[in-house]
Amino acid sequence: MDPLTWNLPLLVVWLILYGIILCRAGATYLLGRLARGGLSKSVRIRAALASPEYARAEQRVNRWGAPVVALSFLTVGFQTLANLAAGTTRMPWLRYGAALAVGGAAWATIYSVVGFAGFRAIALAYERAPVLTVCVGVAIVVALIALLLVSGRRRAARREVVQDEQAEPLV
Repeated sequence: MDPLTWNLPLLVVWLILYGIILCRAGATYLLGRLARGGLSKSVRIRAALASPEYARAEQRVNRWGAPVVALSFLTVGFQTLANLAAGTTRMPWLRYGAALAVGGAAWATIYSVVGFAGFRAIALAYERAPVLTVCVGVAIVVALIALLLVSGRRRAARREVVQDEQAEPLV
C-alpha cells in the first residue's frame, strides 16, 4: 500500500493515523492491565515483564507518570514498553487517556506531515537522480546496521562484565 497514492486530504490521513495509534496503544495498555492478572501465568508474558528494557520503562512510568507515556510517542521502541508499563502499574484510565490523547496526536502529526513529506522527497529525488538516491539509501542502511552491531556488542560486553562481577566471590 503506497501512501503516495492516497488521494486524501491531510486531515483525513491524520485522523486515520490518530485512530490507529489510539487503538494500538490502548490495546497495549489493556494488555498490561491483564498481564498483572491472569495473563501473568503465560511464559511469554512473564519473560517480557522480566526484561531489563521493560524494567526501565516501568521505573520511568512509576517516577514520571503520564508525561513519560505522552513523550514515549516521540520514540521508537520505548513507546510500546511505556504503554505496557502504564497498564501493568495500573495507571488510572483518565490519566493514561490524557497522555494517550496528547502523545497520539503528536505521533499522528509526525507520521502524517513529516512522513508524507519524506515519502514525496524521496520519490522526487529518485525521479531526478535514481542512482544517487539508491546509493544514499544503501549507505544509510549500512550505517544503521553498523550502529546496531556496535551498540549490540557494547551491550553484550557490559552484560559479561556485570555477570563476572556477580560471579566473583567476596573476599
